[in-house]
Amino acid sequence: MSGLGTAAGRVLQRLRRPWRLSAHYAAVLVRFRYAVVLTWIGIALSATYLLPGFSDSGGGVDGFVDPDSPAIATEIAEVRTFGFPLIARTVVVQRDPDGLSGFAQAEAVLRAVALSQQGYPDVFPILGALPVTNTEALFPGSNERNTTALSYLFMPPWAGFATQTRAAERFADRFLSDPDDAFVGVTGSVPARAEQADIVEESLPLVEAATLAAIVLIVGLYFRSVVAPLLALVTAGVAFVVTIRVAGLATELLGLSVPSELQPLMVALLLGVSTDYVIFFVSGVKAELRTGRPRLEAANRAALTFGPIVTVAGLTVAAGTAALIVAQSPLFRTFGPAMALAVLVALVVSVTLVPALLAILGRGALWPSNPHRGRTTVDSADFADELLTVGRESKTMVALTQRPIALRVFLVTAGALVIAALPLANLNLGVAFIPALPPGTEARMAADAAQQGFAKGILSPTVLLLQDEGIGERRTNLIRLQQLLEQQPGVAAVLGPADIRIRADRLVVSSTQDAARLLIILDEEPLGAIAVDDLIRLQGRMPALLDEADLVGARAGFAGDTAIAAEIVVATQDDLGRISLAALAVNLLLLILFLRALVAPIYLLGTSILALAASLGLTTFFFQTVLGQDGLTFYVPFAAAVLLVALGSDYNIFGVGHIWHAARRLPLRDAIVTAVPQTTRAITAAGITLAVSFGMLAVVPLRPFRELAFAMFVGILLDAVVVRSLLVPTLLVLVGRRSSWPSRLLYDTAPDPAEVLKVPVDGVPPGDGSALQPAGSG
Repeated sequence: MSGLGTAAGRVLQRLRRPWRLSAHYAAVLVRFRYAVVLTWIGIALSATYLLPGFSDSGGGVDGFVDPDSPAIATEIAEVRTFGFPLIARTVVVQRDPDGLSGFAQAEAVLRAVALSQQGYPDVFPILGALPVTNTEALFPGSNERNTTALSYLFMPPWAGFATQTRAAERFADRFLSDPDDAFVGVTGSVPARAEQADIVEESLPLVEAATLAAIVLIVGLYFRSVVAPLLALVTAGVAFVVTIRVAGLATELLGLSVPSELQPLMVALLLGVSTDYVIFFVSGVKAELRTGRPRLEAANRAALTFGPIVTVAGLTVAAGTAALIVAQSPLFRTFGPAMALAVLVALVVSVTLVPALLAILGRGALWPSNPHRGRTTVDSADFADELLTVGRESKTMVALTQRPIALRVFLVTAGALVIAALPLANLNLGVAFIPALPPGTEARMAADAAQQGFAKGILSPTVLLLQDEGIGERRTNLIRLQQLLEQQPGVAAVLGPADIRIRADRLVVSSTQDAARLLIILDEEPLGAIAVDDLIRLQGRMPALLDEADLVGARAGFAGDTAIAAEIVVATQDDLGRISLAALAVNLLLLILFLRALVAPIYLLGTSILALAASLGLTTFFFQTVLGQDGLTFYVPFAAAVLLVALGSDYNIFGVGHIWHAARRLPLRDAIVTAVPQTTRAITAAGITLAVSFGMLAVVPLRPFRELAFAMFVGILLDAVVVRSLLVPTLLVLVGRRSSWPSRLLYDTAPDPAEVLKVPVDGVPPGDGSALQPAGSG
């Protein structure tokens, strides 16, 4: 073990050598500051006018489910075998709670028959219809009598969500304009998805405006400046324009289908991350100006000090989000690269444009506040020395570095986070397109009307397809299976051979007698967490049910929205291991490389995971227990997990990186007292900004966005405020200098990286020049 530690230590020690590239990076940005600003203006304008918009890429069902999934394969096999489906994702609803006239019910049936026989060729792409009424409660799963009629419309899968929805609306306008028709609306998973996309598009400008307003307020208050918020807005705006246009080009060239849920998430991440990095750079320039350094030298030193930190932090976030690419879910495979692209663009803009603007503006970036107020003269030009003045004022931090106090604070803080994480054990996952809509939308109101007349699962029944030689001739066994299915938890009714007496062969049994199908109506919202769990359990019991019905050997497959949702949830849960391992490995590796240590990265990543578990536990408790939802949208916990772990590593790099920096000149306890107060203030301001950016997703009146907004808002605040200011400092105190094992970073001292290379800035020497020596000279 000692040999391994020594070898690893030598490798990690080599990484301590200051990078000449960092000094040249800072000098070039300051020297060519005007050219850098003009270049980014040109890039933003070119992207705006030459590249396609992100929204032009559209969306589709393949953004959620693999086209080769078993549920879709079963659905295709059903259509090929029977010639017509029993599954439709667009439904026209008629309902009169006082009683739908017999004429209206008969018209619904006749109209569907004529439509299926191509009697209305002008309604394309509608290819056919299936009528369902609760006349005398004869249809299985009817809650009422003679109140509701549904027309399931069948359309080709190549027709987009908006196309199918508009076709159904035109159909209703043409045939259901009479008040006696009691038309309520068009609903189903396809209209719900189309309505979600419209809501997202309508809400996006408000999300952007609210987020920008929050950024202006927070940054302005933190720096007591009106210019610093403008600097943040310019940076975020350039990053946003370039990212959205590059993403639009990528989706167009690669032929990708992008879910509508992605763009608001990219907006929140872009604006939040870019503002975070602006806060870090401006904080650095402010600290340098307080020492009396000239404008150009202050910008140079801030770029040299913060550029590498921000770069590593940004790469950590990008790599962490890109880890989603290992998932099997098409949605996550789209999310991962898109989020990574957003972070990388924000990173490149921040580490180039912000230092250049600060070099131009100088203390004007902090106007009207005076960065020289409370100015301290620092002869050694070491950032840790500047921080020491601030750190000594923090009596709380001094007390926190006492081991008995640190132990108690650690146990209380960690215990509280563990308690907050406990509700996570009850997490349920669903898809729930329709319940996610606001109550006043047409698809939501039509769904409510349909579910009052029938069972909740009527909008999207599940088809059970049975295939075996001669199975259609075994009617008694099929009836027995139908009866067994009706007894299963979560099943409201089953339409099968026991209900059909006329033309049963056409509806239930294939013409070859080698296939049969039953229509299962669930008693809960078809895409909700409860219905998904019920169907997963039913799928697990199918071999036993087939055995009990003496249908051993028959191949059973499930099709429909609930079956697809079940596959999505199962695939998401299966992805958890792959995503977790990839994200943790990437974040751990980058922390090891940056901190040149093995011990500290492990417990730092552990604190991020603890904060993540607490935030997801609180989210589960709030939405499932307090609000009474049946579960969370399937992608919310996993998107939040990857983002929170990556962003937690981002703050680790900034906060602990400065403790490491100060520890090169000071004992570890003094380094903690020195660095934590000021870095905590910057991290807290950045964390609040980022939390508000994601919190603004709640402006979108859709349930998944509000779930994600809550999870991210709580998680970022826990990480930035609780973990970075309490948990991490106490762990550093408790573990001590062993945190840097196998290197001796916390045992030995080394020159300040900002002092290694003597790089003039437009002819202005940095500092007094005495500490600046060529690499390797001392």
